[in-house]
Amino acid sequence: MKPTSVHDLTAWNRLVANLEGGHLLQSWEWGQLKSKYGWQAERLVWRDSTGRPRAAAQVLRRDLSLPGLGDRFAVMYCPRGPVLDWSDQDLRQLVLADLAALAVERGAISLKIDPGLPLGYGIPSEKESEEDPLGQTVVEDLLATDWCESTEQIQFRNTLTLDLQLTEDDLLAGMKQKTRYNIRLAGRRGVQVRRGEQNDFDLLYRMYAETSVRDKFVIRNPEYYQDAWGAFLSAGLAQPFVALVEGEPVAALIVYRFGEVATYMYGMSRPSHREKMPNHLLQWEAIIWAKEQGCTTYDFWGAPDQINPQDPMWGVYRFKIGFGARFVRTIGAWDFPVRTVPYWLYTIAKPRLMSILRLKGRAQTRRHLD
Repeated sequence: MKPTSVHDLTAWNRLVANLEGGHLLQSWEWGQLKSKYGWQAERLVWRDSTGRPRAAAQVLRRDLSLPGLGDRFAVMYCPRGPVLDWSDQDLRQLVLADLAALAVERGAISLKIDPGLPLGYGIPSEKESEEDPLGQTVVEDLLATDWCESTEQIQFRNTLTLDLQLTEDDLLAGMKQKTRYNIRLAGRRGVQVRRGEQNDFDLLYRMYAETSVRDKFVIRNPEYYQDAWGAFLSAGLAQPFVALVEGEPVAALIVYRFGEVATYMYGMSRPSHREKMPNHLLQWEAIIWAKEQGCTTYDFWGAPDQINPQDPMWGVYRFKIGFGARFVRTIGAWDFPVRTVPYWLYTIAKPRLMSILRLKGRAQTRRHLD
């Protein structure tokens, strides 16, 4: 079973969505987005003797240059992939070996994967916590070969998910009492939620920029989000929601869908009218929309690495867990170093470079708001 390339958007999305663990970041549109910003996408499928797809991997490759690493070098990344039935030991070993060979063939210094495979559910110290033996087995397999746990977790390592196969009444009943109260409070206090459109882009970006400055995180320039939001909205894979109080936009979010999973990836808000709880009603409307789209899982996209009140994401975690979501711990990102010395030099140099870029990004966002 040798991997072959796929060059058709519809065929690729269909096979990825139908494989176990198919993810938005493995969609054709995501690879297309990244190709506008320095990456090249290669899409591979593994088929059995009957022609049935058994595994898939969208692998991104980027050429870079850093002092001390030569004029040019490449890194490769398979976001939220590869996609396969990880319980099939022979299949996973074959796919991982083929991906490692691809990295060598393409002259990369390393290949990163982060399939989002669960290690367990719930907080380990709590009674309801549950371990996933498959995740631990895969970690042991990776450690026994030439893979190493990555020091760079590009995506959130952990997340929270909600089972959308429940009825709306059951979803409400499964929430924390305060969250359910706040959803109803928002309605009583005049918060209205409408579904956004393409012409809301400027509004969404400005609110997102305001949020980034207030909460001290870095965002990209408007052109990036025109692609990251607009292109997916045009493809029917994303939906913005805007909360208003007396006609004034006060908060918004953007939820994506791929296969049977809806993913909340972007949220933004203004300081005004926060006491009216617009964000609670926004999430509830997005959850209802996801059910309408036939999704069975709502991914809140992001949770702390460690459940600790001192963690910067503690407040975000408390907000999301209030909706009855389940905390999911994953195996995280893993690297296959092809050229050991350049790989380690790169892992040392990149955080310093990213710090410089973040400072520039914050300054650029402030200028946009002025």
